[in-house]
Amino acid sequence: MTKAFRVHGIDHVELFVPDRRAAGEWYARVLGFEVLRDYEFWADDPRGPLMISPDGGRTKLALFEGPPAGRAGEEVGIRRIAFGADGAGFLGFIDRLESVELRDARGGRVTADRVVDHGAAFSVYFVDPWGTPLELTTYDVEAVRSGRPAG
Repeated sequence: MTKAFRVHGIDHVELFVPDRRAAGEWYARVLGFEVLRDYEFWADDPRGPLMISPDGGRTKLALFEGPPAGRAGEEVGIRRIAFGADGAGFLGFIDRLESVELRDARGGRVTADRVVDHGAAFSVYFVDPWGTPLELTTYDVEAVRSGRPAG
C-alpha cells in the first residue's frame, strides 16, 4: 500500500520587482519580513531570488528582479497574497497604517476605517509599491472586536 502524498503548505511565492533589496526593505518595514541569510547568496546572481520571510523560513517570498507582473488596478497572474496574523498582530498592523502609508489597488490611502469585517475574519487589503495585491487577515475575531476602537 502506498502512502498518500500531501503537501505541508506553501513554501514560497515568487514576485518580480524592479529592485530586490528595495522590495525586501518595504516588506520588512510594512509586514516584518526578514532576509533569510542562509539563502542570501542566491541574490548574488542577478537572476536569483532574494528570499524573505516573516516566520523564520516556513513561509517565504522569493523576490526576483524584473518587470512587476502588473500595476495597481490591473489584472495579474496572482489574485492576491494573504498573510495571516493573530488578533493582537492585526490590531498592531492597523495602528501602524498611518505611518506606513499603504495604498489600495486604485491608489487610495488605506486607513483603519478600510478594515473589512467578514464575520468569521477581519481583513485589510492593499498593494505593494509594484502593484501586487496583498491582504492581512485574522480569524481571531473576538480579539479584534474587543480591541478595535468604536467607530
